[in-house]
Amino acid sequence: MSIELLQQAAADNQWIAIGPELMVGCLALLLLILEIVLPKARHEIIPSVAIAGLLGIITAFVINYHTVFLGQTTFNGLLRHSGTGQFLRLFFLLAATGVSVLGMVALKRQRMPKVEFFAITLVVSAAMMLLAQANHFVMLFVALETITVGFYILVSYTRSNPLSLEAGLKYLIMGALSSGILLFGIALLYGVAGSPALQATSADSMNFDALRVFLYANPDNVVAAVGIVLVLSGVAFKIGAVPFQIWIPDVYQGAPTPVSAFLAIASKAAGFAILLTLVTVFDGYQSLVVGVLTIMAIATILFGNLAALTQHNVKRLIGLSGVSHAGYLLIGVIAAIHVPFAVGAICFYLFAYMLASFAVFGVMTHVSGPDDADQDLDYYTDLAKTHPFLGVVLGVGLGSLAGIPPLAGFMGKLLVFLAAFEAGLYALLGVAIVGVVISIYYYFGWIKAAFFPQWRPPVFEGDDPIPEPPRQVVSTSAGILLATVALASVFLGFYQGPLGAWLGLS
Repeated sequence: MSIELLQQAAADNQWIAIGPELMVGCLALLLLILEIVLPKARHEIIPSVAIAGLLGIITAFVINYHTVFLGQTTFNGLLRHSGTGQFLRLFFLLAATGVSVLGMVALKRQRMPKVEFFAITLVVSAAMMLLAQANHFVMLFVALETITVGFYILVSYTRSNPLSLEAGLKYLIMGALSSGILLFGIALLYGVAGSPALQATSADSMNFDALRVFLYANPDNVVAAVGIVLVLSGVAFKIGAVPFQIWIPDVYQGAPTPVSAFLAIASKAAGFAILLTLVTVFDGYQSLVVGVLTIMAIATILFGNLAALTQHNVKRLIGLSGVSHAGYLLIGVIAAIHVPFAVGAICFYLFAYMLASFAVFGVMTHVSGPDDADQDLDYYTDLAKTHPFLGVVLGVGLGSLAGIPPLAGFMGKLLVFLAAFEAGLYALLGVAIVGVVISIYYYFGWIKAAFFPQWRPPVFEGDDPIPEPPRQVVSTSAGILLATVALASVFLGFYQGPLGAWLGLS
């Protein structure tokens, strides 16, 4: 009998269903092999191999994988292949490509191992792709911890920089705390759903489908309610929601700029991928989930925007602005409980946020020097005059993050707010509008520094001249990335096209 069960289990292991993840993992191994077999003088081609490999995987995915196994579960219920999951898999592949391009620029200024950066980025991306399809707490936790451990390394990658090491230590401590909270919540749910006294519907109480049925059948269980709150709290760390956002300013400042971009874009999207799945699993405790997420959303929007007002370091500013964006997305998650259209709106918002963030972080990568933790607003004085291309890209990125029409960020906010309106979340919508108005101040303060002449104190004879901030020459690959994300931000503001159709927005 045990052999038959193993054969049945093996028959459900559809490896082609995770073909892109396997290819990304093999690409990471290839980079390490190339580092061993190639002479050191040829190691400079390895990052290009990583980017070319990712572009090839993206092409294959778009051609072959966006409809494969759609609506099915594989690997004995560990994975569920939904339309949202397929979109997020492509999202993480694109994010990994952008981070790799920025990594090529940033690592040229560092005397650090370079190949490992790209290999770890690929492994983390593959784990995110699996996380977006998780249908079981074991898969969720293993994928999530793979991501977190990878970020422990990436955040403190420039180990010669004390701020990077400090950021890595803070991320490690907070990450361990959040993992403990999440695991405790999972353990409570596993224990209560597996209790024979409560008539569990399945022996596998960690499977999301079985757990959802159990929670519907037992809507007033206190232990289950505590477990749900703990799980939501653990996920809140990943998206940077209040009160688990305290790590963000220090980690964003200390981490290498490409890693800060990876955290802001991909890690946040991975957290919302989990949330979108869990709100359906916890549907039997809808009032509890809505209450927790509502309080979290209000506090996150207000804290992120108000705290960003006083920031002069742009890495801390963009980190706190990301906190506010997490709050807007939380409104979308709450709306998705009542309005299915909200799921597509969240995905579009994430895509627009990715484009705008890569534009901003790409400019930050070129403006910063070897110590990119110390990036002041003064670094951007007259940027549009001295480097018009970087200035325009920065303006488009910040305008999109602020939600200025006709950029993609405006459409993302508009779609989420429309979903909230249809769901009757009028109070949350009011808070969100207040947050958007506040954010215009600090986004336009940054734009003002880049585009308008700033007063400088006169330099008298014998005084040291005011040092000019370091600004890097834009390489071909980085220029293509920055031009693409800026143009896409403008284009998607006018026309959502196939992306909107894919996400059910048109």
